[in-house]
Amino acid sequence: MDKTKHFVFILVDEFSHIAFSCAVEPLRIANLVSGKDLYQWSYISDDGISATCSNGSVTLVHHGYNDIPKNEQLFVLSGIHVKEKVTSNLLNTLRRERAQGAKIGALCSGAYILAKAGFLNEKQAAIHWEFHDSFMEEFPEVNLVRNVFVADEKVITASGGTATADLMLHLIENAHGQDLAIAVSDQMVYNAVRDATAEQRVSLQSRHGMRNPHMAKAIQEMNDTLETPVSSTVIANNIGISVRQLERLFGKYLNCSPKKYYVEMRLEKARHLLIQTDNSITEIAHACGFESSGHFTRVYRATFGVTPSLQRGKMT
Repeated sequence: MDKTKHFVFILVDEFSHIAFSCAVEPLRIANLVSGKDLYQWSYISDDGISATCSNGSVTLVHHGYNDIPKNEQLFVLSGIHVKEKVTSNLLNTLRRERAQGAKIGALCSGAYILAKAGFLNEKQAAIHWEFHDSFMEEFPEVNLVRNVFVADEKVITASGGTATADLMLHLIENAHGQDLAIAVSDQMVYNAVRDATAEQRVSLQSRHGMRNPHMAKAIQEMNDTLETPVSSTVIANNIGISVRQLERLFGKYLNCSPKKYYVEMRLEKARHLLIQTDNSITEIAHACGFESSGHFTRVYRATFGVTPSLQRGKMT
């Protein structure tokens, strides 16, 4: 007889509701279609009463931090404003549970909390793509990947949203076989199950309906050099085409010049850092390839209609 596995979810206020549903529903459906109690689950919050997700829904919980039941897997699930939600009580709770042998993982932005606890040093980890830039700045010792989830480390992480369902289906398959995992995904009408190596964001080719390998290589070159931008001549040489051909491709597929697209990529990274970190304007300017904070401010305001400092103020 299969032993019931107990999964525990620490719900941090403003947690992602879609990630929460995608974590719990596969477990419920696995019980339903198998006719067995393969899984049980409990919810934990700081006050032991309830937790509120980012859409305002309130979830009643079973336990507080001081009476977490024994379990096979403990996940910390958070969402927006995760930096503001990291408390000493939460970190101490996670460290205590780990010392007692709990297998700990994270969903959505929860990897940030585990990184603050020191659990992810020298390990691969996944986090929602919106947090990538700030996470890499703050935790260079973590091997952050763009995969939908990481399940082959001692600390399991999933990037949030439907990636949480992908992870749960993966765990169900490992524990109870592919047939059950397929039956669960069928019940969810989820026919696009991804493995761990799938990337979170839609590819450049899919997003723009293009299949031009030179465009993909050019944008990858830009993405890899956001902190130390190179000229269009260097990019064209690196991918084996002329500057004129590079400009024609960007005009055809993106209706802009390579230089304009490159600057937009750097500004988008800057916007993420402004929202997600406490780094100074000067530090962010340099991290995004701008020689001075003054130049950065002028370009940012021309693009977004606000200065970097006002952008940050709007988000607080």
